[in-house]
Amino acid sequence: MDVLQQPRNEVPARMAPLAKLPVFWALEGRRVVVAGGSDAAAWKAELLAACGAQVHVYAEELSETFERLIGRGAEHPQGEFIHHPQAWNASIFESAAIAIADCEDEEEARAFFDAARTAGVPVNVIDKPSFCQFQFGSIVNRSPVVVSISTDGAAPILAQAIRRRIETLLPASLKSWAELAQALREKINDRLAPGPQRRAFWERFVDRAFGSDPGSESEAAILADAGRLATSSVEKGRVTLVGAGPGDAELLTLKAVRALQAADVILFDDLVSDEVLELARREAKRMLVGKRGGRVSCRQEDINDMMVRFAKAGKRVVRLKSGDPMVFGRAGEEIECLEREGIAVDVVPGITSASAMASRLGVSLTHRDHAQGVRFVTGHSRKGVLPDNLDWKSLADPRTTTIYYMAGRTAGAIVSKLTDAGMTHDMPVVIVSAVTRPNERRWAGRLNDMAAAMAEIGIDEPVLIGIGHVFRQADIADCTRWSDQAAASA
Repeated sequence: MDVLQQPRNEVPARMAPLAKLPVFWALEGRRVVVAGGSDAAAWKAELLAACGAQVHVYAEELSETFERLIGRGAEHPQGEFIHHPQAWNASIFESAAIAIADCEDEEEARAFFDAARTAGVPVNVIDKPSFCQFQFGSIVNRSPVVVSISTDGAAPILAQAIRRRIETLLPASLKSWAELAQALREKINDRLAPGPQRRAFWERFVDRAFGSDPGSESEAAILADAGRLATSSVEKGRVTLVGAGPGDAELLTLKAVRALQAADVILFDDLVSDEVLELARREAKRMLVGKRGGRVSCRQEDINDMMVRFAKAGKRVVRLKSGDPMVFGRAGEEIECLEREGIAVDVVPGITSASAMASRLGVSLTHRDHAQGVRFVTGHSRKGVLPDNLDWKSLADPRTTTIYYMAGRTAGAIVSKLTDAGMTHDMPVVIVSAVTRPNERRWAGRLNDMAAAMAEIGIDEPVLIGIGHVFRQADIADCTRWSDQAAASA
């Protein structure tokens, strides 16, 4: 069996250049130095004490905020504030792990920076990047889970915006689950051998962490699950059919991203974008099993065999499909095959291309003034021509919006069948090629111009054709109007 492979998928992508190396620094019980009594210095001191550091503050005067902070004390049991009511000097750096300062001018900043470097202490002068050996990121705190975001000082507001996004994605209960994971780690290592069993346990643990409250399951129940894994033979893998959406990685569901990041093997369609694949687990084996009309493709039987073989070897397989797996994705055939083999299979839906097209055009496919229904219809059969069992009289109903998938090669035949069934020549039509991708192209016009427009757009990219009155008033200013072009050239 020949499976077409593309260079981008032969090996995991190498790490792209980094502006800074992200490092998480253990400071429990360590002595750190903060020079300055400003609010900015207080925030840095609070952050260091939250990590369990002994924070020595050198400042003749403290801001009201700093005084309240020191009076309240550190939240961390090992954290501590020690105020020295004096200016800093070169002797304060001895045995310090980190040195932070809020300096009024460049001269003082340079002096502090040079003194810390001479003492071999990593140094950061607040708001003076040229005197910083390291930077503080914007933090999402679910400790022991900690996420830090850096823009290398270029756009702090952007880092804060990213932090807000991540805050909404990570449940507050993640803190408790992470603490439980810390408590269980040694017990799990004693019960389960490294490799598939241990990984299977932690993958189940992650599913729990994102799916329930930590109080819903006892530690004993979770350890019992580990015991069952320890006494079982090599566990069968499972297959997850994942919808990759129309191409834009931002349209993936959170569940789809989690499936990609848990996969051992990813069998992906030719239409899946690089941006989507970038979200996959770096160690996952990626195999292109693309099926494209008119091109050499991997047979469906071969795809089924690969899913079965990998799953029986204990792998977590993701069958990554463009759009939604359950809409013209042959998911039914694959599910039947896997169930016959006794392999667990589940489905993560994706945004089907018709929905993406509607949102891009600003169209409601079932606008009540124009349509009482919507249909998704395949534009080609196994033979590469229109299916011979379509009800064209029904498809010509002007009260229904119809979206034709994979209809680039059969556009002319669709026009002929619809007009023969009574559809008017001026029925509104849109064609969208490569929907949501950077090279997306759009056309809007009438049914009698559709075949010529399709010839102009071409069939190198996936094409959707929408026919119905809902497209008459669509916000399609960016669409090429073939009729207008033809009139101009005439």
